[in-house]
Amino acid sequence: MRVRLADSGTKRTEQSMPSPRLKDFLANPGKALAKGPVAMVFAEDQIELDSTLRHHLDSGFKSILVFLPDGFDLAPDVSMSENVYRIQHDLAGGDSLTEAVNAVIAAAPGLWMYYCYNGEYLFYPFCETRSVGEMLAFHSEERRDGMLCYVIDLYASDLDAHTNAVSLEQAHMDKSGYYALARPDPGNHNHPKERQLDFFGGLRWRYEEHIPAKRRKIDRIALFKAKPELHLREDHTFSDEEYNTYACPWHHNLTSAIVSFRTAKALKRNPGSTFDIHTFKWHNSIPFEWHSRQLLDLGLMEPGQWF
Repeated sequence: MRVRLADSGTKRTEQSMPSPRLKDFLANPGKALAKGPVAMVFAEDQIELDSTLRHHLDSGFKSILVFLPDGFDLAPDVSMSENVYRIQHDLAGGDSLTEAVNAVIAAAPGLWMYYCYNGEYLFYPFCETRSVGEMLAFHSEERRDGMLCYVIDLYASDLDAHTNAVSLEQAHMDKSGYYALARPDPGNHNHPKERQLDFFGGLRWRYEEHIPAKRRKIDRIALFKAKPELHLREDHTFSDEEYNTYACPWHHNLTSAIVSFRTAKALKRNPGSTFDIHTFKWHNSIPFEWHSRQLLDLGLMEPGQWF
């Protein structure tokens, strides 16, 4: 599944009419929440925002809610899509991703949902030939309401040519260095939680001195089925502990991966780290092939019983 850069002949245009705030949008969502799966994309900046939206449109999401300031503009092929809905939201200004996701959950119980940031791209087993809806239909048949996703860091191979560390054409990733630790349960004398692990690796592991401890994990329950009283927590886990498990008690289940430029971009933007990093490449760097087979071969997602 190669990321679609742009439709032929499109040029970026500015947003002329103000987008609704989330409360106003949810009061009259139209067809946006009529059928799932629904994607929520949170724009921290405009870097690869269009390609992020195109990728998830191509994956088969029925609606994409894009949370962004009114000053951010989208390419016409994206903004004119009947499946893309702009919502006024400013992460840099203090608006909360967690509160937004929880509001959408409350408004549409029963729908499968997904969330990510710009510069992040969902990959799941066999995504080149099967839609995200097909994948989630199988996952539902296995009585699973959440899916573990690993956030796999991408980075440009040449930081002199790509100073923000983002390049779709020269994207690289780490082929090794990923590991898991037992997740302690504070409510049970810190004994390990059942079928839950904390996963680490990538740039957050290699440059951990620049990453706060609570942000070093790479696991995210990014695909989930909304239901009443379900709440996303600040650490990307849910209030229902079964949602946070990597598999059911009987066998392995599907998992997915989100390939992401977000950490590389932040490390090069942050004055405390940018001058210490001249390249992200090391002996375990490999080009990212933009294909699910590579992630499966590296063990970075699991097909479970789905073939």
